[in-house]
Amino acid sequence: MPTLICDCNKTMPLQAKALGAALGEPLTLHSTLCRREAGAFQQAIRSGDEVVVACTQEKRLFAELGTQTEGAVSPVRFVNIRETGGWSRDAAQAMPKMAALLAAARLPEPEPVVTVTYKSSGRLLVIGPLEDAERAAAMLADVLDVTLFAQGGAGAQERRYPVLGGRIDSLAGWLGAFELKWSQGNPIDLDLCTRCNACVAACPEGAIGLDYQVDMDKCQSHRACVKACDAAGAIDFGRTPQAATENFDLVLDLRAAPAFAQHAPPQGYFHWDGRELATLLKLRELVGEFDKPKFFNYKQKLCAHSRNETVGCKACIEICSALAISSDKSRQQIKVNPNLCVGCGACTTVCPTGALTYTYPRANEQGLKFKTLLSAYAGAGGKDAALLLHSQERGQALVQDLGRAAQLGQAQGVPARVIPVAVWHTASTGIDLWLSAIALGARQVAVLVTREEAPQYIEGVKAQMDVAQTILNGLGYTGSHLQLLWADAPADLDRALQALAQTRQGGPATPARFAVGQEKRGTLEMALDHLVEHAPARPEAIALPAASPLGTIAVNKDKCTLCLSCVSACPASALQDNPQLPQLRFIEKNCVQCGLCASTCPEDAITLQPRLLLTPARKEARVLNESQPYGCVRCGKPFGTLKAIEAMLGKLAGHSMFQGQALERLKMCGDCRVIDIYSAQNEAKITDL
Repeated sequence: MPTLICDCNKTMPLQAKALGAALGEPLTLHSTLCRREAGAFQQAIRSGDEVVVACTQEKRLFAELGTQTEGAVSPVRFVNIRETGGWSRDAAQAMPKMAALLAAARLPEPEPVVTVTYKSSGRLLVIGPLEDAERAAAMLADVLDVTLFAQGGAGAQERRYPVLGGRIDSLAGWLGAFELKWSQGNPIDLDLCTRCNACVAACPEGAIGLDYQVDMDKCQSHRACVKACDAAGAIDFGRTPQAATENFDLVLDLRAAPAFAQHAPPQGYFHWDGRELATLLKLRELVGEFDKPKFFNYKQKLCAHSRNETVGCKACIEICSALAISSDKSRQQIKVNPNLCVGCGACTTVCPTGALTYTYPRANEQGLKFKTLLSAYAGAGGKDAALLLHSQERGQALVQDLGRAAQLGQAQGVPARVIPVAVWHTASTGIDLWLSAIALGARQVAVLVTREEAPQYIEGVKAQMDVAQTILNGLGYTGSHLQLLWADAPADLDRALQALAQTRQGGPATPARFAVGQEKRGTLEMALDHLVEHAPARPEAIALPAASPLGTIAVNKDKCTLCLSCVSACPASALQDNPQLPQLRFIEKNCVQCGLCASTCPEDAITLQPRLLLTPARKEARVLNESQPYGCVRCGKPFGTLKAIEAMLGKLAGHSMFQGQALERLKMCGDCRVIDIYSAQNEAKITDL
């Protein structure tokens, strides 16, 4: 795979030999690859091999060159080594990082993912004051089919667009499938109204405005308007409110309070303050058929949300900023609406079991990228690598702006040991990938958050970071390995990165070799095994914060009757029974701390204890409670536990229906109870009545 590097008019101190040695490929240093030396690019793309170009600024120019080059058949990939390292105060020490970025650019493209399709024919609903709605419509009507929903205001005399009016009852849906429900309760029917203004002139209270609706708070029932509208017949105060429904593809909301209060509204919905024209430009482009990735994969059998209509884990529902996840406890599952999902991945980060997994990219693909970056960095002589995870939009723009500021002498730039990694969303990686990165050789993983992220995303990521950091510190690895960096401007990011660069953290002496898998718990176990194996300290257990997906349970033996309802509720097979004996057994490695066992237990005998046990007992079944079997007083066959039968007898002994022989039957197995009922001589039978 040919790699083309350019020092951008000698503004970067690139070391071609060092980079070539790290990549196993002889490299030629260019200074004007996009200008005088463009022939080198044209020659490379005729080779048929994939070509890596270490420049993102001139992607468009290189694409045009490709179309103009005869025999150009090579796919081209672009990677930024300039703003990410070449334009920084310590650029001379950034060769290992650049080698890592170039190595990662050579990775195969991720496997295609399932897509979600939207279809829009351009039916736009504009909600707001009539004059504002008409102004917006005038800028969109040439490409969109516009309908207005008046919320007061004064419209133009000429009716250029259909106008609806009344009380909005609900607005729901997404791009191509919005449903508006409203009630037409106003005396003036806008379909019949001719905008002759006779009613406006006739109303003595001024209760009718140029939105052609009656303000019922001002109306004094003179009905002069009805007389003035006699010919058109558009006004009827006796008309009963009519419910109406209509479908739209797009919604532009001009009201002060948006229709959707969540942080991530449905795609196709825009709340506009009337200033940023970019919103209108986006609307103009949303006609046709659109595909987006289906960002998640859901495995119900792993889900800890519900068992027997009892709710346990709700982490994904509570964190979703798009309200795309809902509970379906009757079917023991959650429901994720792929049309509402915006791909943040926060649900997969907080999911303790891995029932929800992120697919864009998949965890194994992201893990391979981390491993490639870290191994190439170390192979080129780099030390103390830090991964900076940032979004592909605001985060990436900040990194690039910081690089330019550094080149102009206004900032320090991205430190040599900090490797920027773009992700679709910063909430899409979690404890399994972070700890894997530390095991694979990173000393730090920093997540850059900006005003893009919803508050609950930041809280969720921080909570998971606290768990992972507690584990690392508990194992004796010094320092702060996981950090959230807050920045809204290049100067903010510069300060945060310089503070990060001045700290040093402990880590495994030998990088791990395992491959990150798609299954979350399996990857987490491999990372933990490696970190424990090389840990400076190994206590018996590490107490963890409440958000931990790892832990044990405590069973109050005085309360527990061994009914084993917790066993049937456990989604992870952490709780098990013993077919041979009345025992409750537990495998701590499987526990996800979902709480279903505690909420299911009728005796409230179970409490959760977040922790990481470091002894071999973590992977072994241990007995939490056991009891003697209770034998049938008639045939001797065990049919329950001593504690459960005694508890039942104690509760029912005072009941009028369980006196004498009836109470004694409770001590019998099911077969003997039937025999005893039919053989008893003193029992009243229906045939005797």
